[in-house]
Amino acid sequence: MNPGLSYREAAVAGASPIRLVILLYEQAIEDLRRAVAAHRNGDIAGRTRELNHALLVLGHLQATLDKDRGGQVAANLERFYRQLRASLLEAQVKQSEPLLEQQISHLLLVYEAWCDIERQLRLQAGPAKEPTQPSSEWNA
Repeated sequence: MNPGLSYREAAVAGASPIRLVILLYEQAIEDLRRAVAAHRNGDIAGRTRELNHALLVLGHLQATLDKDRGGQVAANLERFYRQLRASLLEAQVKQSEPLLEQQISHLLLVYEAWCDIERQLRLQAGPAKEPTQPSSEWNA
């Protein structure tokens, strides 16, 4: 059993839409970091596999943009994803590690913005309710 997959499955269950976007960014960043490592090891098949998965994740992010309600933010993200995907394809063709690293940096910047939004929403929602303590009969 893959512990990383189990973690992701648990994290997705009941996650907010913003949390799901954050998880997708984490996946794309992880894919690209593995692509860089594969490139350094001369593993062309591994690099291609990781880049292809990152492209799928980015395609999903792009396809799920709510352009009706998202306004200029959705338009900007659409442009960002399109440019990012084009740059990843260019990095694959040119076998360019610096270009991959640059795309990771771009993703990290937007990822941090999503994390900030999530933190702000959590603060606005107020403190989370404390889970209730199990009754003593469960503490056997």
